Amino acid sequence: DPLPPPLPKKQLQRAESLPEPGPSQRCHDDPEPRAGSILYSIPPAPLQPGEGAPPRDRPSWAPKKPLTKSQSLVEPLARSSPQKAPSGSLKELTFGTADRELGQLLESPAGVSGVVLGCQEASLARLSALLQEELVGPEERQQLLEAELAGKRWAALAVLDPQPCCQSGDAWYFRVGFTFEHCQLQFAAKVPKLCCSSLGVQSSLRTHSSIQRLLGRFTDRLPRELVLPGIPGKHGQSPSREEPACPAPQPVLQVLLCAEVPQQTLADFVKGSHALHRTSPGHYERLGCLLLLQLCMGLEHLRGQNVAQGDLCPENLLLVQCPCPPQSQKEPLRLSLPRLLISSFFKVQEKQRPRSSSLEQDWSQALAAPSPPAAAELNVGRLIYQILHVDISLENILGFRSKRLPEIPSLSIYSAGLKRLASLLLHRDPHQRVSIEQARGILQVLLWGPRQELFARSRKSLELLRSWLQVKRALLLLRFAENSAGARVSPGLEEWLCCQYFQGVTEHTLYQVTQLLY
Repeated sequence: DPLPPPLPKKQLQRAESLPEPGPSQRCHDDPEPRAGSILYSIPPAPLQPGEGAPPRDRPSWAPKKPLTKSQSLVEPLARSSPQKAPSGSLKELTFGTADRELGQLLESPAGVSGVVLGCQEASLARLSALLQEELVGPEERQQLLEAELAGKRWAALAVLDPQPCCQSGDAWYFRVGFTFEHCQLQFAAKVPKLCCSSLGVQSSLRTHSSIQRLLGRFTDRLPRELVLPGIPGKHGQSPSREEPACPAPQPVLQVLLCAEVPQQTLADFVKGSHALHRTSPGHYERLGCLLLLQLCMGLEHLRGQNVAQGDLCPENLLLVQCPCPPQSQKEPLRLSLPRLLISSFFKVQEKQRPRSSSLEQDWSQALAAPSPPAAAELNVGRLIYQILHVDISLENILGFRSKRLPEIPSLSIYSAGLKRLASLLLHRDPHQRVSIEQARGILQVLLWGPRQELFARSRKSLELLRSWLQVKRALLLLRFAENSAGARVSPGLEEWLCCQYFQGVTEHTLYQVTQLLY
């Protein structure tokens, strides 16, 4: 007998469900503006107490995993997040993409909104990679240069200046030239003041904009024309009439060839900027935020490779001048942002020194021995005071027994945020101190938002922060396009740092950072 007709299938509909992970729910990638910069924005207003606890079932830090369907009733706001088209198909999507392929994407579950958001993320990633290559140079070219410099000594280099271009706490730097591929290149010859035992560590580091790059090394006698300050009667001194006709041979010293030519140290910068801090406090303290941000990014990069900064003090942090963007005649002349470089390193031992129970003990150990990873937060907190020209010596900080740190004067819109960050880094309870990663996030929020006024009209939520991120990414790309067409401001280090922020940040991270800061 013929089979009876099939029963109609029952349509099941889920009451609550979640879309696929949105564009701002991806994991972090391995992460300044002048008054005329395209990225200049007003940071938050003075700090106020937090606005409540973060959503339940979430860790206190780090990018959060996308919610599962079983959590849909706990976090209903995630339903409004538009789906994103497959990332692989958007990386090759351009204005000239054929309409047939474009139509297939528009018919996907992500829809127009998902395609646009995905294109913005892919564009930011490409733009960030291009700017980074402009800053540090192509990796392949550096490898070819390293091979060409192998075995070379002073005789193959042209000494461009007998005086050091920079003197750090542990080395002298000289500008030298070298002809490579029919081009005259300039880099720095680093002469350590003491025997350098971290060469193997530094040579193994991956490239980063805040890490000094080694191109080569050799041991040779120092050329007679070079002057080593602080060593009278030895180098660079012309013989007097009383000296014999044949002077003593120059000593054999270790020399490191570095890709970047430092102009000064952070200590020199701070010492020479008292007048700028008085006359333009907003501009100067913004520069301070950007320098601290570069330092935190470099420290994060080192920790990912189990390496620590050797001596985290202003005298050993190098500044390299970047090409200055053109400024309009109406804009007042301002100090441009330099690149900050970490230049000394050591390998972290497997057994770390446990955190002490008091600020005094941590400070004593941090200053008495090479900087361990646990002391990095304390040293960065101390650097904030030094950059702001506030005394924070060991005797000074140990004198505050009533849990008070030296007062930071409110001179600009950045002062309150820097004061808050310093207090979190120098907290007397070691378990309450923020990490370097959290400090980096706080500095990024101070520079590019979200500002506290965003939460004045609407309660802070993941949905609000997600929407803010999507709009800011779109506006950032539009600003790049407008300035490129008008050729007003060329993108540089400051713009790259901003791209790094908006490329990697998520709404979950913003929620945690704004809780700490505000």
